[in-house]
Amino acid sequence: MLSQKQSEEAMVSSFTNAGERDGIVEEEKAQTDGSGSVLKSLLWHGGSAYDAWFSCASNQVAQVLLTLPYSFSQLGLLSGIVLQVFYGILGSWTAYLISVLYIEYRTRKEKENHSFKNHVIQWFEVLDGLLGTYWKAAGLAFNGIFLLFGSVIQLIACASNIYYINDRLDKRTWTYIFGACCATTVFIPSFHNYRIWSFLGLGMTTYTAWYMTAAAIVNGQVEGVTHSGPTKLVLYFTGATNILYTFGGHAVTVEIMDAMWKPRKFKSIYLLATLYVFTLTIPSATAVYWAFGDKLLNHANAFALLPPSGWREAAVILMLIHQFITFGFACTPLYFVWEKVIGVHHTKNILLKAVARLPVVIPIWFLAIIFPFFGPINSAVGALLVSFTVYIIPAAAHMVTFRSASARENAAEKPPAFLPSWTAMYVVNAFVVGWTLVVGFGFGGWASMVNFVKQVDTFGLFAKCYQCNSPSPPLH
Repeated sequence: MLSQKQSEEAMVSSFTNAGERDGIVEEEKAQTDGSGSVLKSLLWHGGSAYDAWFSCASNQVAQVLLTLPYSFSQLGLLSGIVLQVFYGILGSWTAYLISVLYIEYRTRKEKENHSFKNHVIQWFEVLDGLLGTYWKAAGLAFNGIFLLFGSVIQLIACASNIYYINDRLDKRTWTYIFGACCATTVFIPSFHNYRIWSFLGLGMTTYTAWYMTAAAIVNGQVEGVTHSGPTKLVLYFTGATNILYTFGGHAVTVEIMDAMWKPRKFKSIYLLATLYVFTLTIPSATAVYWAFGDKLLNHANAFALLPPSGWREAAVILMLIHQFITFGFACTPLYFVWEKVIGVHHTKNILLKAVARLPVVIPIWFLAIIFPFFGPINSAVGALLVSFTVYIIPAAAHMVTFRSASARENAAEKPPAFLPSWTAMYVVNAFVVGWTLVVGFGFGGWASMVNFVKQVDTFGLFAKCYQCNSPSPPLH
């Protein structure tokens, strides 16, 4: 019995040892392969824990930073802060669960001597390997559609932002232009190659967040400012689901882990990234809401109310660049799926992959033109898609994967030190599933769809310039 247990432990540790050996080989290759390799490694070939942290933090804040003051006007200040902290912790927990399930999947495959050379592991493959075809289908459907609309949201945000420094073109025309620009992300092979982009992206959102905070404080409160939120349930739950969406950026967690040289180091990275994100989102949303109050109900983009200045123009430009980066983050997993469908995923020919990926961009471009509703679309995506792909499915999958005593005994990752009981993990996971299903998907879905439909009624599909001339808002 003892020898059998020792054998099992040796097999479980094979992933760690093999992964570390592969990571060392990849790292050394990145640093020593060819002339100019140091510069290439510094800017292009990432895979460290620091790279993963920058990727997670950069991917979380993006354009949603500009809509959080709008959410605060719907929720009120106290609820806005409390829900940010709550969903940040909840999101960090489910990101941890995803990392555990990834490690479990890799460990089991290592036991079968399965090779992942030139193959990027994705969330739906983890679900397939651990739980079967139906889970794979659910994971692929929810994750794929979420990433599709996540990319759409970045295009909408690009058009919305640039309009505030150049209104000679309407927002729909800007969407055409930025759709073409973002299509160039087809040339970025994988998350290994986002090293410099992740670093720059986080710097850009850090500048924007603190610009928003300082500008709001310096500008002071507008005349007759009121802070009446929350006033209606539909507004309250719309704002809440936007915050749920904010901390649901780990639809790309598996791809980021798979790009790491030592994936087991990922477990606490998302939490550390979230703690940094709090320093950006809470002060900026609080300051802008303090300054403009209920006026934000009519302006989903904070740039619309902040006074024109060189500082604001710099923030707009930096956010445009960052949204290009975030578009790549959201779209790259879709590129991988499409590559696997048409059979070019394992090729090393970057040009061939780039051409093969282009059809993925076309529906994203088209949807951004149909639904240009910056702000309300975040809440709809959060309630209907993020609720499942980021919160419900990971928690439920963890419960089902480790439901048997043998699965728990042979688990590659035991419960964490701060929650050392399988029973306690089941209780927490059950709470995540129940809360998100009722509050996020149920109430949030109702509120966000009511708001979304009224935006369509007010502005129409294919709106040429959403909120440019500010028609009377449908919910205020």
